[in-house]
Amino acid sequence: MRPYSDCPKFLREFLIHIDTIKGTSKNTTDAYHSDLRTFFRFLKVYFSMIPEPKGFYSNNPDEAIESLRNIKICDISLDILKDIDIQDLHEYMAYLKRARYNTAKSRSRKISSLRSFFQYMHNAKYIEENPAARLELPKVEKKLPKYLELTESKALLSAVDGPNAERDYLILTLFLNCGMRLSELVGINISSIRNNSLTVTGKGNKQRKIYLNNSCVSALDKYLEVRPHDGVKDQDALFLNKNKTRLGQRGVQNIVKKYMDLAGIDTTQYSTHKLRHTAATLMYKYGNVDIRILQEILGHATLSTTEIYTHLDDERLRSAVERNPLSDEKKGD
Repeated sequence: MRPYSDCPKFLREFLIHIDTIKGTSKNTTDAYHSDLRTFFRFLKVYFSMIPEPKGFYSNNPDEAIESLRNIKICDISLDILKDIDIQDLHEYMAYLKRARYNTAKSRSRKISSLRSFFQYMHNAKYIEENPAARLELPKVEKKLPKYLELTESKALLSAVDGPNAERDYLILTLFLNCGMRLSELVGINISSIRNNSLTVTGKGNKQRKIYLNNSCVSALDKYLEVRPHDGVKDQDALFLNKNKTRLGQRGVQNIVKKYMDLAGIDTTQYSTHKLRHTAATLMYKYGNVDIRILQEILGHATLSTTEIYTHLDDERLRSAVERNPLSDEKKGD
């Protein structure tokens, strides 16, 4: 089947462009596809190309989402794009907030998709003006990331047991020590492991080297001793499932949830991604890791993303204030 066959020609052209020319990851391209498909479905209703479906402006986000689900967009013409202005985009943002209850962070991602799409359309001379050029991002409140305390992290590791204990222990050890993303972990190849380090592919298909500490090396050695060899379909995949194929993201998420439950950790509050936050916090809080080094370890594109971890350690902030030479001065002494 032709890729993105549910899209009009110009949208399909854009998605193929960012996939093959820009080299975005599959997850990123899929996100653009989803965001822009929702936008064009909205346009068909907004411009009265089809009757307004039931639940479109519902206060129930599930109904609002369902109302657009089956709307086809492959018949949208280029002329529609030429008529779109900034006010139309503002209407779409208002719809996302009021009907679909999208957070500021979610709306920001959709705005980024629109900006990239309309910039491409403008550069390709499909449209004379870029209506998204002045589209502002909503203010996103930065929340402190949830993370496991040191005792909880140790309890999680201690919970590992069963026939796949070596594999599962290595998975948790890499998450908690290296702070890698879920997609990076499942993509690890044996051939990328050399001299106590491994190479992972992160966001934007950017590769970075991760150095393994003693715990990681020990867990890796133990797993490689028992990792299956016969009948393995992907010999280079580090982590294998019961079918002897590469372990997928959902499989890893289930593994993490299983041991969190066993360790008494609330899985409604903590997830696989929280282990990445945990690793970053432990390195910053206990390892005194420089913030720029932490940025490199985590593979953050900008330092501002990493700086959120500097706000986590209240004890260090309190201690810094107490070490002020004037901290014991009192009037009259």
